[in-house]
Amino acid sequence: MNTIQKKIFSLISVIVLIMMGIWIALSMYISQTHDQYNSILQRYLVLNEVNEESQDLIMDLNNYLYDPTSTNLRAIDERELKIQNMENEIWNLGHSENEFELLNYIHLMDSLMETVERSISLSNQEESEAAIREFNDATRIANYISDTKTALVETELETYDVVYRGIIARSTELNRFGIWLILLLTATLVIFSYLLSRSITRPIIQLTEAANTLSKGDFNKVVTVHSNDEFDFLAKTFNRMRLNINNLIQEIQEQAELEKELQDNKILLQESQFRSLQSQINPHFLFNTLNTISKKAYLEGSLQTSDMLVNVADLLRYNLKSLDRSVTLLEEVTILKRYMAIQKARYTERLIFLEDIDSSLLHVQLPALTLQPIIENAIIYSVEPREDGGEIIFSVNDAEAYVRIDIEDDGPGMSEEKADKLLKGLLVPKEGHSTGIGFINVVKRMQLFFEADNLIQIESTLGKGTKITLYIPKQRSLKENA
Repeated sequence: MNTIQKKIFSLISVIVLIMMGIWIALSMYISQTHDQYNSILQRYLVLNEVNEESQDLIMDLNNYLYDPTSTNLRAIDERELKIQNMENEIWNLGHSENEFELLNYIHLMDSLMETVERSISLSNQEESEAAIREFNDATRIANYISDTKTALVETELETYDVVYRGIIARSTELNRFGIWLILLLTATLVIFSYLLSRSITRPIIQLTEAANTLSKGDFNKVVTVHSNDEFDFLAKTFNRMRLNINNLIQEIQEQAELEKELQDNKILLQESQFRSLQSQINPHFLFNTLNTISKKAYLEGSLQTSDMLVNVADLLRYNLKSLDRSVTLLEEVTILKRYMAIQKARYTERLIFLEDIDSSLLHVQLPALTLQPIIENAIIYSVEPREDGGEIIFSVNDAEAYVRIDIEDDGPGMSEEKADKLLKGLLVPKEGHSTGIGFINVVKRMQLFFEADNLIQIESTLGKGTKITLYIPKQRSLKENA
């Protein structure tokens, strides 16, 4: 697929290659011109340097004739050594046009040094007049060297005039080539940019028009994009989305009709249940009857029976209230203790119930009938089936922003997969004997009440038991109190 990224990369690559080609061509031309200039300039510098050294040698000889010291003599020797070293460089300047002048120039340099040596020798022999004549000859030779240098420079200028003109001509051609190259590069970039922008903007316009049509409720317009890139994939995805939305709307309409039918049936069912409840015993009558029996048992000395009847009455009254209400943890713990008292009377020594409760945390709010169904499940699975019964540990502890409630049993336990299904509502356990409320109901009511997930965790090991942990947020308690 020719993606947008590839198109942009291709455009950038073309630009980079063109710029690199221009840079390489300019670099080669500049390097070549620079070498030519350096070569010509070096020829002039060497000739000029020889001329300067010759004049300096005459000055050193003059100083020595007036003051024949070892220092002045050493200066003459050093100057002559420089002139001798320059002879090799002078030979490298030769070509067919200046061969005679160059040979004459080198002979003048040798004659100059020989005349200087004779003048020094005559001076040392105290032949002053002869030494001065040699000095005058050396001065004349130095002047000849200067004149010959001028002639050589003129010859060099005539020789390299063609080179200069060639460099100027190439520079003019290079400027003209640069202008045409810039125009060509600009035109190429404009064309490439136009084609690239058109390949991007045209599908966007088509998708925008399709989205506007879709927003107006028309789900029949098909988007067709002829570009082998992301926009083609996006158009196909848009068409699939259009079909999915259309199907989803039809499903929602059908579901709404079905929900309306279910709602009508639910109303009929509620009316039927209400009529059925009307035919049942009045709960207040049942509470009053249980209280009367409890008092009678107390008067007859059956204290345990009296306490059990009171617990049953309180448990029944608490369980018959609305499940949607919020209660404090203190209320839940209180009714849980009454429930465990009843179960303890039933199972006697087979049921061991241990508790560790931080009383400072009992003010938090939670849904009614949260703890009792979980305890009931622990009794149903870990105590009831076993002949020797089982142990249940109930604890309430502080966990920073939460109140942590642990309900642990030593029953048969369950696998990690089964615990995960239980939390997700994919596995429905038995409902409690006293409430008819299952574990899934507790999980869903916790999620709705606190508007949060992951408030209940299950840790279980096969053959070792199960621990269910509830995290009750403290923040809701603060909001309710405020």
